[in-house]
Amino acid sequence: MALKYKRVLLKLSGETLMGSQQFGIDPAKLAYYGDQIKRMLAMDVQVAVVIGGGNIFRGLQAEHSGIARVQGDYMGMLATVINGMAIQSTLEGMGVYTRLISAIEMQQIAEPYIRRRAIRHLEKKRVVIFSAGTGSPYFTTDSAAALRANEIDAEVILKGTRVDGIYSADPETNPDATKYDHLTFAEVLQRQLRIMDQTAFAMCAENNTPVVVFDINDPENIRRILEGETVGTLVTN
Repeated sequence: MALKYKRVLLKLSGETLMGSQQFGIDPAKLAYYGDQIKRMLAMDVQVAVVIGGGNIFRGLQAEHSGIARVQGDYMGMLATVINGMAIQSTLEGMGVYTRLISAIEMQQIAEPYIRRRAIRHLEKKRVVIFSAGTGSPYFTTDSAAALRANEIDAEVILKGTRVDGIYSADPETNPDATKYDHLTFAEVLQRQLRIMDQTAFAMCAENNTPVVVFDINDPENIRRILEGETVGTLVTN
């Protein structure tokens, strides 16, 4: 079957790595993500990954702890490197070749970000794990995902969440919330639907990069999206 997308950026939240825990990394969830990524490679898809750090530290936490916002954002970036290392180790244990790339230089752990080198890794069927956000404070990992996706010419951003798409309100607290199958970037920004931050959506809109928001916990969803089925919510221009 012909695939709809051949080069994708998978955006995962750090919080989902906690599983049922209150903090840290759940080994079962880590293995599940590794299996999902390996299945994408088996479909001959080039895969880049951006993961958040909210299971360890979020920059916004700093406001309530006496830590300066900028310092807190850098702490959050380092948390994404820890998660990236965990995903890298899991994938390599599954026989998958990877490259961990950091926007903050730390040569003993990760490669620095060089666009052409990252694209070459993808072409060689290596999973590229982008960590440390954009390397600058005040930008979320959603913005980092949008930036890197556009830089590497990804055909789509797959944003894995714990709900099955974008709703008019939080479906976990509002049973009357309406699910959208398709939205434009303008509609998302106008309605202030905060499934990703507005900077990320605006960047995707400007560069015409579609975003699919879907339930990552259904193991068949990624395959279905790659094969062109309607899953979750598709956001385009």
